[in-house]
Amino acid sequence: MPQRHDRPDLVGLQRLRDVALGGGPGPVPAPRGPVAASWRRVAACGLEPGSQPDVAPLGGAELERRRAESGLAAYVPRLTQTLASVIDAGQMVVVADPEGRVLWRAGSSGVRRAADDLGFVGGSSWTEGNVGTNAIGTSLVLGEGVHIQGPEHFVESHTRWGCAAAPIRDPWSGRVLGVVDVSGPSRGMHPAELALVELAARMTSLEVVEQHRSDLDRLRAVAAPVLAGVSGDVLAVDRFGHLAAAVGSRAPERVALPHDLAGGRLWLPTLGEAVAEPLAGGWLLRLGDTTSTATRLVLDLRTAPTLEVAAPSGDWSRRLSPRHAEILLALLAAGPEGRSAADLAADLFDDATRVVTVRAELSRLRRLLGSVVLSGPYRLSPGVEATLRLPDPGSPVLPGSSAPVVRRLGAAPR
Repeated sequence: MPQRHDRPDLVGLQRLRDVALGGGPGPVPAPRGPVAASWRRVAACGLEPGSQPDVAPLGGAELERRRAESGLAAYVPRLTQTLASVIDAGQMVVVADPEGRVLWRAGSSGVRRAADDLGFVGGSSWTEGNVGTNAIGTSLVLGEGVHIQGPEHFVESHTRWGCAAAPIRDPWSGRVLGVVDVSGPSRGMHPAELALVELAARMTSLEVVEQHRSDLDRLRAVAAPVLAGVSGDVLAVDRFGHLAAAVGSRAPERVALPHDLAGGRLWLPTLGEAVAEPLAGGWLLRLGDTTSTATRLVLDLRTAPTLEVAAPSGDWSRRLSPRHAEILLALLAAGPEGRSAADLAADLFDDATRVVTVRAELSRLRRLLGSVVLSGPYRLSPGVEATLRLPDPGSPVLPGSSAPVVRRLGAAPR
């Protein structure tokens, strides 16, 4: 009987597979529970053990978009470092998104070439429904770490491969951010690698929470002078509803915010009616207040680009970089319909493929302005009344800017 620390009995697993999936002679054995359940799910999707799954990867621009939106890019170097011993042993470290799309790979050229032969490349989809039983897809289904030994893969062509994966969770928001996976030739895999992968996923989750706590501290500093001038029950919360500061008698640790919160009047579970105002890094919530005075935003380009926000609870302002001023100009011009990342890339660079740069800049801008700028598509919050202050006629709108949106504005009558 093999001990937990021993290599798996791949020959025995292959015999089990041959009988259970291939109709070989002998009594039908039962694979371990999670594998048996996965095989049933995969078979119900119509996949055959001898099939060749279609894992056509995403295009480069879409892959870069998913990397930028995943929120994981900053943690990938540490993940790779944590699992360096696995890479040294000839395995590959993979990070995938919550849809099972491969975002990053790290490993020797040899193991990456072997992965290429399987179609296990950047942008390919490794869900159960797409490629059958595998650690990435099965861990997403189960919501926990999974180790799939070679013959436990449902698709025959994958049985020479072994993998262990675990979900990366954001405890702050409750979301699954992605999956970290270790894969490689099955004879080189060790069951203990699942414990390493689970540890790496937990460490990344802790780093994510620490970043949220830093963001909450910044919001607390922004909210302090605003709350000093208000009365009643008023809360300052981040975009996930975590409390940064409060005035009054009601101060829950977390508020259940609507997913599509855009400011103005709303109803909050257990708290009742409220008014939400955009705040740099989050929201200001006036509880029991049914009045809704518009938040006013002024983009002032007469000297150095400046954004001024005037809300019922107080005013605040931010100096802007030229690039962020260009983005806000484009959002002002777009109106409530907003702009996609490709649209903004055309507005800024006259090149719709520059979506990675645009998304990085929007991420920094939204960290600065919080709920003033919304996503999906990018737009100003509907609860904001915006005004643009331009230099005198004949003066450049943004000196030194070559952005098409600025050129169009400079050519328009003022």
